[in-house]
Amino acid sequence: MNTYTPPLRDMKFALFDVLQAERLYQRLGVEAAQRDVLDAVLEEAARFTAQVLAPLNAAGDEHGCGFDKSTGAVTSPPGFKEAYAQFVEGGWSGLTAPESMGGQGLPESVGGVLKEMIDAANLAWGNYPLLSHGATEALKQHGEDWQKDAFLKPIVEGRWTGTMCLTEPHCGSDLGLLKTRAEPSADGSFAISGTKIFITAGEHDFTDNIVHLVLARLPDAPAGTKGISLFIVPKMKVGKDGVMGGRNALACGSIEHKMGIHGSATCVMNFDGAQGWLIGQPNKGLNAMFTMMNSARLAVGIQGLGLIDRAYQNALRYARERLQMRALSGTKFPDKPADPIIVHPDVRRMLLTCKALGEGSRLLAYHAGTLLDMIEHSADAEERKAADELLGFLTPISKACLTEWAVECTYHALQVFGGHGYIREWGMEQLARDARITTIYEGTTGIQALDLLGRKILQLQGAGLRRFLGMIVDFCNAELKKEALSEFIAPLAQYTQDWQQLTLELGQKGAANPDEVGAAAYDYLFYSGYIALAYWWARAVATAEAGDHPAAFKAAKRETARFYFQRILPRIGTHAAAIRAGAGSLLGLAADDFDS
Repeated sequence: MNTYTPPLRDMKFALFDVLQAERLYQRLGVEAAQRDVLDAVLEEAARFTAQVLAPLNAAGDEHGCGFDKSTGAVTSPPGFKEAYAQFVEGGWSGLTAPESMGGQGLPESVGGVLKEMIDAANLAWGNYPLLSHGATEALKQHGEDWQKDAFLKPIVEGRWTGTMCLTEPHCGSDLGLLKTRAEPSADGSFAISGTKIFITAGEHDFTDNIVHLVLARLPDAPAGTKGISLFIVPKMKVGKDGVMGGRNALACGSIEHKMGIHGSATCVMNFDGAQGWLIGQPNKGLNAMFTMMNSARLAVGIQGLGLIDRAYQNALRYARERLQMRALSGTKFPDKPADPIIVHPDVRRMLLTCKALGEGSRLLAYHAGTLLDMIEHSADAEERKAADELLGFLTPISKACLTEWAVECTYHALQVFGGHGYIREWGMEQLARDARITTIYEGTTGIQALDLLGRKILQLQGAGLRRFLGMIVDFCNAELKKEALSEFIAPLAQYTQDWQQLTLELGQKGAANPDEVGAAAYDYLFYSGYIALAYWWARAVATAEAGDHPAAFKAAKRETARFYFQRILPRIGTHAAAIRAGAGSLLGLAADDFDS
């Protein structure tokens, strides 16, 4: 049986002890974020996700979504709709939305903790509110006042849900090729026509209305990405007075049959002159789209984090219970017919990899949430600017690394189970299948790598990187004289210098030959991600040692950090070697000769 228990102790350690979020909320003036309130929220979130969502995970995978070809209706797996009703009743849909829009006004970083619990409990179910959050952010930042009243408030209340309709059959990540049309109408609306694919939660039975945010071209739009506009296209027509009318001219044409996340409806959406409303300025749709996309990318990174933790929890429990052979150094449990497999070094290697990557990733993800809080609430323009630059730099790292590590860790956890992990009974193969999509949607790992190196480093001259390196240097200088931390601080300081040097080398090579950027991007992303996690592990040890924590907790942090520094961090050597090898070996083979 596959279960999930939210790790509240480590979640609170990451948010309140390492990141000092309580102090941050007070400084930013987020009055709703009182510690007693936050503790109660997290406790209730743990109860809801463990008791309501987690038990539906296997059934959602087994039953999947139903589709009626005659009506285009989609039915969710048993229990999903009822769980959503409880989600709305509990006020979770508006947890981080402003109170002026009907939300509770809690920090985005607290919403990230809730999201980790949801995704660990039931990733497929979690996709439905995920898209609503992206739509909320786009409408909040780019919508007109009447659009916020008519569309945003019902989404915040959970009465309606939202989607992002970007991809088309002929274009994946190259949105400059999209063909969906938007024709002006006399009433100020637009008639939207075209087909969108891979639309998560494009149709379902949770709510009466679904608010689609659709990229389309106006008749006089310039070619390429400079001619893209964003439109609100609801399933049921909605006027400027907010009154819901009849069915709009759009429908789900089919749902995809997928490797994983079977409980998440992935739809083909057909728009046939559907009424839509322009968001923002004509031909400026990418600005609003990236608001949604960046929100979704951080959210998908948290999906990876949730999967790592659930897989680890179940593998750890199994390793403590499963008896197989004796320890190589001699019997450890003489009262049993064999030792539990947790005594074996290779099983420990897999478990510790999951623990090290999972707990380190939690700090990386929660830090991104605190940056969102600064951008949203700080009265200091320079602080907002710094947080925005840092968040932009960390977003592709968080999205790509956490999801790729989820693939690695779910496979490690499955391997701990041996043959039992491969069969459905234990639920581990579902986690491995579900994890795979997280590296693909909202921008593949390759897209994230190009965004990091090509845009955030080279185009923006490494503004976010410089700020992150500054954080590491400040931390190392502050902790340098503490002997108890020397095994972490000294190598971290050296790796930080190496990171700077490697980045300079890449900048010079990329200026001379752009192919060098594409050739190095993947390895540079993971080189960056591993050093980022090293920083957070060093911070975690320093915080644990300085705080009032049980000795066992402190020892666990130190030993896991030691494992990370000695066994995982050396991977950067391989990535550095690949980067310095250049583009030659990647481009030397002619395209026609691949099958020779």
